[in-house]
Amino acid sequence: MIRKACRGFSLLEMLVAMAVLGFSLGALYQAVAGASRNVHLDEQYTYASVLAESLLANYQVVPIEGMQENGETDGGYAWQVVAQPNSGDYPENMALGSLQNIEVRVSWHDGEKERQFQLESIVLGAESEQ
Repeated sequence: MIRKACRGFSLLEMLVAMAVLGFSLGALYQAVAGASRNVHLDEQYTYASVLAESLLANYQVVPIEGMQENGETDGGYAWQVVAQPNSGDYPENMALGSLQNIEVRVSWHDGEKERQFQLESIVLGAESEQ
């Protein structure tokens, strides 16, 4: 009696196919995990930038002698606003300190890393109303 050739996969072919499938799924898992980390980090930077822009809008006019304020949000974002008189040349009709260099810094912890976002601009300096 002559045996017919068996059709199907051999055990070796199945092992190779499972190994290729395992490597493919591992690579796919790492790609998805990396994308999730990037989305989380983007959300943090977006919140920090919106907070910094908001603070910059709140301090469009600062005292002519400069100022420094800081605080922290409920979400753990620490912020600092520092304004100093601009040391550049002023026109004759502009008082010293009328232009202020302002720096808004927002920092937060992302696991063990300290992250930071910073904005710099120039705002008006005005005499304090008392």
